[in-house]
Amino acid sequence: MLSADAPERPANTARLRDFVRDMADLVDGERDEAAVLDRGGALLEGLVAQDDWLPDAFAEPVPAGYAQYLLYCDSRERFSVVSFVWGPGASTAIHNHTVWGLVGLLRGRECSEGFTREADGTLTPGPVGYLDPGEIESVSPAKGDIHRVSNALADRPSISIHVYGGNIGALRRSTFTLDGATELFISGYANDVLPNLWDQSR
Repeated sequence: MLSADAPERPANTARLRDFVRDMADLVDGERDEAAVLDRGGALLEGLVAQDDWLPDAFAEPVPAGYAQYLLYCDSRERFSVVSFVWGPGASTAIHNHTVWGLVGLLRGRECSEGFTREADGTLTPGPVGYLDPGEIESVSPAKGDIHRVSNALADRPSISIHVYGGNIGALRRSTFTLDGATELFISGYANDVLPNLWDQSR
């Protein structure tokens, strides 16, 4: 739900519709993951370069923590697109993805800390990176997809747009502690409805 003092603003959902079509064409014709990440990254970079397309209902922060809103899922679950809305200072547990992923920052600032899983199962912290609006990064089990992500801003929300090589809210994934303990989870989604990308009558 939108807060009472946040007026609904019209969203240019044609941008998201075009992005979805382009991603569908890409995954239809490309089987090489590195090429999908490279070309898909360029598509996502173009999407997050403009901040006029995300409907307000899918940019609403939750009282504490973060919310993952499904924007689109391919009919064969080959890819999904979500908006990740971070409350001030919110952070995830250390987690993996099990599929390739692309992250582009739309608003605010995001921090990502990578981890390497050692032979004994323990985790070694890796580099810390930051995303600012318009910037993107990728994750993949092939190159390491264990990380912890947080809103780098303590005083306001941040929003990132994620594209994954599957229906991310339905995948069995894992959280980790530094000593190697794991716990399975399925993230689900915060929304029950999707943005209407297909009404082109206006």
